[in-house]
Amino acid sequence: MTNQQQALVRSAARNNAEWCAVMCRTHEVGSGFGKEAWAAARRTPLHYPDAVTLGPGADPEALVARIDTASPGASVKDSFADLDLTGAGFRVLFEAEWIHRPAGVPVAAPDLTWDAVRDPDALRDWARAWDGGGGNADLFGPGLLDDPETFVLAGRSADGRVTVGAVACRSSHVVGVSNVFGPPEAAWPLVLHAACRLFPALPVVGYERGDDLAAALRHGFEAVGPLRVWVQERPA
Repeated sequence: MTNQQQALVRSAARNNAEWCAVMCRTHEVGSGFGKEAWAAARRTPLHYPDAVTLGPGADPEALVARIDTASPGASVKDSFADLDLTGAGFRVLFEAEWIHRPAGVPVAAPDLTWDAVRDPDALRDWARAWDGGGGNADLFGPGLLDDPETFVLAGRSADGRVTVGAVACRSSHVVGVSNVFGPPEAAWPLVLHAACRLFPALPVVGYERGDDLAAALRHGFEAVGPLRVWVQERPA
């Protein structure tokens, strides 16, 4: 990893941790930032880690001590893929790549119209489209609409239905995109067009894996570094 890539990963990891903190606040879960990592002392919302490392070389023991390992399901986002948590009873759940797209790169207008969701009813419609009938649409509560750095992006068909979408989280140096859903060839052009309009001076970051990573790379992202997500196999 070059120095530039490491700087991008640091920015992407910090941005992702800030987004995780927003989600925790909407679920009344306290969390905090330390020198090496962001962490929550009790179990975070579904799909969200209990800790995110902010730089390479984090102390595994100190990191694990900050999270709840007494109940099942603890997880850690190892942002630099340099930890070994097997001794604490964790295994690698998946590996992925941080991605980056520079600011100022031209983006073609998408086929769908888009807007940033601003009211609870629209957020509920967006969440149902994101969930696709999985039973977890309540993950995204109306508290998200109160956060000034969070933008819920909805792409709509001609009849007004939400068919693609994402969440954009703005931080000091980047805008992080997550929860991208819908057909990739429709979703990514819309998300990038929205990001270009809303945050023209900020590069776009995020992380993806598998086919989703391939789709992001087709739309102008570059992979800048690996990450791992660890999950605890047995309570402490």
